[in-house]
Amino acid sequence: MADKKQSIQDRLLAAQVAIDNALSDTEVQTFLAEYGYDNDRISQGKTLLENTQQLHQQQQKEYGDQFAATDALNKSWADANVSYMRFVKIARIALKSDHAAYKKLDLTGNRKQTLSGWLGQAKQFYLNALSDKDVLEKMANFGITQEKLEAGKQLVEATETANAKQEKEKGEAQQATLERDKVFDRLEDWLSDFLAIARIALEDKPQLLEKLGVVEPSI
Repeated sequence: MADKKQSIQDRLLAAQVAIDNALSDTEVQTFLAEYGYDNDRISQGKTLLENTQQLHQQQQKEYGDQFAATDALNKSWADANVSYMRFVKIARIALKSDHAAYKKLDLTGNRKQTLSGWLGQAKQFYLNALSDKDVLEKMANFGITQEKLEAGKQLVEATETANAKQEKEKGEAQQATLERDKVFDRLEDWLSDFLAIARIALEDKPQLLEKLGVVEPSI
């Protein structure tokens, strides 16, 4: 089989070369049949290969979906943070004498850098700002209306939704990898035996071995 350092795509291609050429070359078939690898048995390897290829394609799709979901999450977070940080800066001015509101809106200190921490701070800010008439009045004095705060809150909610989708896609990608790897291991085990027998059956036919992608080192 191909070197383990090769990509799975390369190793699948090597498997396809070996199996397809074994099935299409009557001379190769004749030699292999003497060692138990008739067309039916080789066709079993072909079926295993096709199943692995399908699962690999599905795995690649799932990771593509995960990457897309991650990009969407990052954009949503960045957009939401622009409004949130603007409101935080203004709130620190509007509420500088209101220590209770300062605490309720979590205006002290730096903003969290992790998504979960940021979401906690942002949700606390909007929830308490929008439920406090006094805060709304003081914010309105600096042009931050309830409607603007509601819009900012929706951006945070969109980020939370995007995060849930990204986690879902991550889980599906990981599951697809497990399923692919399980079948791929079966294929490599089958191919390892097949090529070991081919080396014996075609020991005196190096040109036929080459058709299967096997090139024996020169002594």
